[in-house]
Amino acid sequence: MSLQDTADQDALCVQQMHYHAFMRHLSIRNVPPALGERLLEEKRLRGRSLNETVLELLAQAVGLGNGGRRSNGLRAFAGTWTAEEHSEFERAIAEMEEIDEELWR
Repeated sequence: MSLQDTADQDALCVQQMHYHAFMRHLSIRNVPPALGERLLEEKRLRGRSLNETVLELLAQAVGLGNGGRRSNGLRAFAGTWTAEEHSEFERAIAEMEEIDEELWR
């Protein structure tokens, strides 16, 4: 066995120890029935195990998934209005910003 082979094996052992040292096992209790059903539905849609599905959803929720956080699809529109369009929108909704004092008594 060459010196390089030994170094490669040592590096692999260190990587494996690091991986196992930081793996976490979680138990999630008191899952509401609606959430449990939705997770099972998502599992079936993905064709994956429940564990894999939950891990993927958690990673996605905290921005670690393949595409980052789930998007509502509106990011492409953010910042695309001109100042004139923004002013027009503000004028259009101005009435909705008024508080009806009679309703709050």
